[in-house]
Amino acid sequence: MRALRCDEPGRLSVIQRDVPSAGPGEVLVRIRRVGICGTDYHIFQGNQPYLEYPRVIGHELAGEIAEAPSGSAFKTGDIVCIEPYLYCGACRACRQGKTNCCQRLQVLGVHRDGGACEYIAVPERNVVPVAGLGLDEAAMVEFLAIGAHGVRRSGAGPGSRVAVVGAGPIGIAASIFAKARGAEISVLDMNARRLAFCQDEIGVDHVVEVSPDVDDRLKAITDGDFFDVVIDATGSPKAMMKGFSYVGHGGTYVLLSIVRADIAFNDPEFHKRETSLLGSRNATREDFETVLDVMLGDGVPTAALASHRGGLDDAPGLIPLWSAPEAGVIKALVEI
Repeated sequence: MRALRCDEPGRLSVIQRDVPSAGPGEVLVRIRRVGICGTDYHIFQGNQPYLEYPRVIGHELAGEIAEAPSGSAFKTGDIVCIEPYLYCGACRACRQGKTNCCQRLQVLGVHRDGGACEYIAVPERNVVPVAGLGLDEAAMVEFLAIGAHGVRRSGAGPGSRVAVVGAGPIGIAASIFAKARGAEISVLDMNARRLAFCQDEIGVDHVVEVSPDVDDRLKAITDGDFFDVVIDATGSPKAMMKGFSYVGHGGTYVLLSIVRADIAFNDPEFHKRETSLLGSRNATREDFETVLDVMLGDGVPTAALASHRGGLDDAPGLIPLWSAPEAGVIKALVEI
């Protein structure tokens, strides 16, 4: 079978390898769509903190059941997506239901080879039925679940003032699920095109293009109070540190971004506001179910999100182009 591998930073290739066999408790999935996300671009660029090369990339996965064991809940041909976080089920985090941050977590496409290939064998517990969705939509469930998890962590609800900093796919996902919870949403970014997408396709309440007077503009939007919840999805250490100043008194700051950097903040301001600081990693099955419910209720503009696409054989040439800001990518899909 064919597989898309990042051999080293800056070099992708399509390789041949054997079709895997499903082991005990596993199903074999024929992969049909792979969403390309920030993690994949970071792998290509050489700044993903948890990775060793070479690595078959891909963790936003949709496909069809090719083989399932006797007694499985799945049958051949079922459309599914994959929860790509392979967890141990035994550590303290897993025992608390926090499988997204398992102490021995292995993420497909990061810690082990991923799903940008024709077939993959995975534990049945990591396979998610998506009845009622197409392959394009199923491939978007994972990245949307990242945003849904961060919003759930934040506690945002009806009437909450939420600032989402960064209007890439994860920031867009956070905006969608903050809106689904009834929050008032402001999105900040330097990219006017992405801000327009958030306004036109998601219906956020405010979009703010980052500029030297951004603090004054945010103060005006919030009557001087700033925000109950700030969610960072920038991937920029400078922006992540600046975001502390957007949190209102008694507010919560959620870091969806992960960077190779130390993040610093002003301790007196942090204590004065009694800020709650939360990391948000991956997602759980609960978040996948939340995404499916909102998607089936037409709450996600999936057709607009799927801005670019190409085939597996063309991906080594397309991914460098898609990674450039001027490409205008929202979500790129590789078709297999």
